[in-house]
Amino acid sequence: MSDELEDALREETGRGRIIVTVALCLVLALTAVALALPARETSEPLLVSVLSVLAVIGMCSLFLGAAGSLHFGRRNADVVHAARLSEAIPTPSAICTQRGQVIFANAAYRQFVGASLSGRPEAPEYLYSGHAELSECIYRLSLAAREGREHTEELRIPAGSDALGNSKEHTVLLKVSVRPLREGSGKNQVLWRIEDVTSERSQQELAFVELQNMIDYLDHAPAGFYSADANGVIHYMNATLAGWLGIELGETTSGQLNLSDIVVGKDSRINSDLAARAGGETVETFDVDLSARDGSSVPVRIIHRVRFGDDGRAGDSQSLVLNRQAGHDVSEDLRVAEVRFARFFNSAPIGIALLDTQGQVINANGAFARMIGEKSLRNKPLTSFFDKEKHAEFERSFAQANDVQAKIAAVEVRFNKGKHNIAQLFVSPSENLDQDGAGAVVYAVDVTEHRELEQKFSQSSKMQAVGELAGGIAHDFNNVLTAIIGFSDLLLTRHTPGDPSFQDIMNIKQNANRAANLVRQLLAFSRRQTLRPTILLLDEALSDMKVLLERLSGERVKLTFKTTADLGYVKVDVNQLEQVIMNLAVNARDAMPNGGSLTLATGQLTHNDGDALGRGIMPAGEYVYFTVSDEGTGMSQDVLDKIYDPFFTTKEIGKGTGLGLSTVYGIVKQTGGFVFADSELGKGTTFTVLLPRYYPTKAELEDDAIVVEDKTTDLSGKGTILLVEDEEAVRTFAVRALQTRGYNVLEADSGVSALELLESVDQVIDLVVSDVVMPEMDGPTMLREIRKQNQNVKVIFISGHAEEAFEKNLDGNEKFAFLPKPFSLKQLAAKVKESLRA
Repeated sequence: MSDELEDALREETGRGRIIVTVALCLVLALTAVALALPARETSEPLLVSVLSVLAVIGMCSLFLGAAGSLHFGRRNADVVHAARLSEAIPTPSAICTQRGQVIFANAAYRQFVGASLSGRPEAPEYLYSGHAELSECIYRLSLAAREGREHTEELRIPAGSDALGNSKEHTVLLKVSVRPLREGSGKNQVLWRIEDVTSERSQQELAFVELQNMIDYLDHAPAGFYSADANGVIHYMNATLAGWLGIELGETTSGQLNLSDIVVGKDSRINSDLAARAGGETVETFDVDLSARDGSSVPVRIIHRVRFGDDGRAGDSQSLVLNRQAGHDVSEDLRVAEVRFARFFNSAPIGIALLDTQGQVINANGAFARMIGEKSLRNKPLTSFFDKEKHAEFERSFAQANDVQAKIAAVEVRFNKGKHNIAQLFVSPSENLDQDGAGAVVYAVDVTEHRELEQKFSQSSKMQAVGELAGGIAHDFNNVLTAIIGFSDLLLTRHTPGDPSFQDIMNIKQNANRAANLVRQLLAFSRRQTLRPTILLLDEALSDMKVLLERLSGERVKLTFKTTADLGYVKVDVNQLEQVIMNLAVNARDAMPNGGSLTLATGQLTHNDGDALGRGIMPAGEYVYFTVSDEGTGMSQDVLDKIYDPFFTTKEIGKGTGLGLSTVYGIVKQTGGFVFADSELGKGTTFTVLLPRYYPTKAELEDDAIVVEDKTTDLSGKGTILLVEDEEAVRTFAVRALQTRGYNVLEADSGVSALELLESVDQVIDLVVSDVVMPEMDGPTMLREIRKQNQNVKVIFISGHAEEAFEKNLDGNEKFAFLPKPFSLKQLAAKVKESLRA
C-alpha cells in the first residue's frame, strides 16, 4: 500500500483519537466537580445545575467521539478494501476525492505518470493540462467526478507526442473513465482508470479493412451477387449485377428494391413466386430473365443458398448470378439452347412439372407452383397436393407414361393448398428430356374459372327454365287465385263468423293464400318478384327477429347471436330478408331432431377475404354477411350440389316443398348477393349469406328513418276509376269491390277497348287500374296513349309478374303504383285510396 494512503489513514485515525480523549477528560472533570459540591453543602443551586449540564454535554461528546472514531475506522476499512482491489488491477487506477486529491494510486498508475513509490503522484485531471486537444476531455471527466456521475473519454495521442502514454511508432488510444464509489463511506471518492485500447482498435480497423476488401472483390467479381430475405427484399447487390441492370449502387442498400422489380414475369405473381422460392430452399438453381432499367432483358442463371435459424426461419439468401447473354459463355450453342428452354419453361402460361420415377417433383415452373399454392414443390410427391380420391386415377396415367404409352387420359384434380384450384393434369413420357431420373412430364391447365362458369351456367339454366315455367303460369295462376281470394272476401262481407258457411269460406281463402305463397316462392327462385329495398343494419334486422326465431327454433334448440361492431349498411327488401333468415333457421332446426345449438353471426369482409375463403366467383367489393350454423346431421357433397334445385328436399313426404332454399337462393341473388353452404356429415352445416355493403347518403338515412303508419280504417272513397283487365273473373271481382267502396267504375277488357271507352265518355277519369299483360295492347302501351290525352291521370298496374319485368317498357319519368297479384279486396281498396290521396 502507498505511503500517502498510510499517511491519510494515520491522520484520520489520530484525529478521531484526540476527539475521544478530550471528551473523556471533560466528562471525568465535570463528574468530579459535581460529586464534590454536594459534600460541601453548597447553597448555589444554579452552579450545580450548570455543572450538571456540562457533564451531560461531556457525555454526549464522548459518545459522538466514539461514533466518529468508529466511522473513521469503517471508512478507512472501505478505502483499504478499494485500494487493495485497485492494486491488483493491471490498468492504471487512482482513488481521488471529488476535488481531485489523490488518496490512493496503484503501481500501474505510478508507472504511467512516472512517480516513485514513496512520492505523491500527480492527480489525473492535471496530466494533460498542457495539451489543449486533450485537456478538454480531461475537463469533462473532472466535471463528471465532481458531480458524482460516470463518464468515459477516448484520448488519441499522436505518434511522437510529448504527452503521457505516447509512442514514437504509432498513435496511442487511451480510454479514460471516472466512476464514483457509491457504497460504504466512500461516497465522496472517485475511481479514475486509464486503459490503453490501441491494440483492440487496431484489430477492429483491420477487420473493417478486410471486410471492405471483400466487398470490393464482390463488387468487381465477374459474376453478379445479391442477398435478399424471404420476402424478396434485396439488402445487397454487387456492382457487377447493378451494372448489368443499370441500377445505381445507392438504390441497392436502401431496402426499397425487391426481386419483383428486377425479375421479368407475366405478372407480379410470378415475381412473388420467385421470391418465395429464393427464401424457401436451402440450395436452388433456376434460369430467369432479369429486367434492366433500359427495358432490355438479361437472361441469367441464379444459384441460391439460404440458411435457416434454430427457429426454422429462413435467413437472407446468398445468391450468385451468372450472365447467360451472348459473349458470356464459351459454349455458345449450348448456352443459346439453355436460355431458350429456360425462357419457355418459366414463362409458359400453363404449369409444367418434371417428375422422377417415383412421382416426386424434380422441377416445376412458376405457373405450376402458383396453381398449387405451395412455395416449395421439389422432392415431394405430386399426389400429396390433391385429394386422395384422384390418386389411383393419376397413378394409372403416370404408370402409362413410364411405359411410354400414347393417348394418356387427362386427370382432373382439385388441389388441397392455396385457393383449391381445379386443374387438368396431362401426363407425358419424359424419354426425350435430358434429365437424370426423369419419369414423366406433367402439364397442368387451370380450369377453375371454367368449372365455376359451368356451374354458374348450369344453375342459371335451371333457374331460367323454372323462371320461364313460373313466369308462364304466374299470370294465369295468379288471375285464378285473385278471383278465388277476391270472391271469398265478397262472401265474407255477407257471412259473419256465426254463419255456418263462414268457416268453409275461410278455408277456401286460406288455401288460396297457400297457393299464392307457392307462386311467390317460384317467382323468388327465378328472381322475378318485386322487391322493395330499404337501407338497414343487419344486426338490427336480426335483433328484431329474435323473438320469432326463438319460437320457431323450439325448446330443444339453443339459439345464439354473435354480432359485429360497426357493421356496414345493406339495401335489401326487409320482408324478403326475413324470409331468407326464417327459411335457413327452420332448416337448421329440422337438421337437429335431438336438439343442439343454432348460431346466427354477422360480419363484413372485402373481396380479397372472399378469395381467401375460396369464393372466387364474387366480384370485387365490400360485403356484409350473416351465417346460420347448426350442429345437425350435415350433408354429403352430392346433396350440396342439389340443395338449391327447386322441389329438391331430403325431408319426408309431406314435410317439405323443396322450395325453401330455392327461395333463399333467388332472393339473395336478386338482391345482388351470394349464398354459400359448407357442410360435413355428422358435424353440421353453415350457410353464409353475403350482401353488398351500401354507403347511404345522409338524405337516404333520414328518408328511411321516417316510418308512416297506415291508420286508415275507412277504405271507402269517391271518384271515377277506369278498370282494364282481360280476365273476366278478376275484372268482375274488382269492379264489385270498388263499387261497394263508393267508386264509380268504368270497365274494359283490353287496352284497345279502354282507349275507345275514353273517347266515348265525357267523365273525368281520376284513376286507371290496369293489368299489364293483355291481348292486342298491353298496359304500358295503353298508358302512353292515355298520356297523350290526359297528362295527369294516376295509374295502378296490377300483375302476376314482377314490377321490374315491365318497368323497362315505360318512360323513365313515368310515375305509377303497383299492386301484385293475387290481392284481396282490402289490399285493392287500400291501394286505390292511397293512390288517389297521393
